[in-house]
Amino acid sequence: MSQSIPVSWSSAEVMIPQTQVQPIEKLSNYDLVLRCQTGHRPQREAFAELLRRYQPHVEKILYHLAPDWQDRADLAQEVWIRVYRNIKRLNEPVKFQGWLSRIATNLFYDELRKRKRVTQPISLDAPRMLDDGEMDWEIAADNPGPVEKLSTTEFYEQLHRAIADLPDVFRITIVLREIEGMAYEEIAEITGVSLGTVKSRIARARQRLQSQLQNYLDS
Repeated sequence: MSQSIPVSWSSAEVMIPQTQVQPIEKLSNYDLVLRCQTGHRPQREAFAELLRRYQPHVEKILYHLAPDWQDRADLAQEVWIRVYRNIKRLNEPVKFQGWLSRIATNLFYDELRKRKRVTQPISLDAPRMLDDGEMDWEIAADNPGPVEKLSTTEFYEQLHRAIADLPDVFRITIVLREIEGMAYEEIAEITGVSLGTVKSRIARARQRLQSQLQNYLDS
């Protein structure tokens, strides 16, 4: 004669592991990139969150590179189209921001060539007054240090205006070097000039900025 054995399902249920699905907005930037690299196309929710987080970075780059362009929003849109199409080619997800910066910069420079905005050559025959690294101040970076944080908003507004007033060839190189942190070799490749010319333009741009800001700094 068989007997039935009672089973407590409540205790069994406690032992069943619960799979927690982490919300998209809680994922790290690294994990978001990985999500976008999985599957035939980038995951829609992950890509939208990636765009939300990095759109200000793209806008900042284009603002400094093309302050007088009225269609920067169109350029920013094209940047993300290129990211969507090519994100699977990014071998190191941890370097996404640098990769994104290069896409934005290359897109700008391609557009600049199309518009042929640089029509008059600028003489670089004057000797460099400053060598790289000897300046006692720097352009504001994404993560300013304690000293920079103490500077006033007015100073940075003056600085941004001074950058915008630079000739194109100077503005581009100083933005790529000081704001984007690109190596001289990368800048030379993007702009299509020699390494020496890149260094010369950066030095001249710094000199011009310091000259334009000297009255403000003295006050």
